[in-house]
Amino acid sequence: MSTAVEVTDSTFEQDVLESALPVLVDFWAPWCGPCRMVAPVVEEIAQQYDGQIKVVKLNTDENPQVASKYGIRSIPTLMIFKGGQRVDMVVGAVPKSTLANTLEKYL
Repeated sequence: MSTAVEVTDSTFEQDVLESALPVLVDFWAPWCGPCRMVAPVVEEIAQQYDGQIKVVKLNTDENPQVASKYGIRSIPTLMIFKGGQRVDMVVGAVPKSTLANTLEKYL
């Protein structure tokens, strides 16, 4: 079973930008209520699309470099990267169906 992996400022390029698979990045922080609401959805997505996409989490408090590079102003923000490029994003705690529909476009 695949689960969301933590990435950091130092591993982001290797884990996300250089990934052969599309990557869903969950930008979150421990103090953020909606982030906790969306976390189980992100885990379900990781399991449902195991082998098709890579799912990672980035704590914006601990990794401000990447967060500021991508202009993260509100969390949770879920970004989809493909071939090293940001191709889509969803802001806020969204239902699983919304996230799945957005991801399907990039598989």
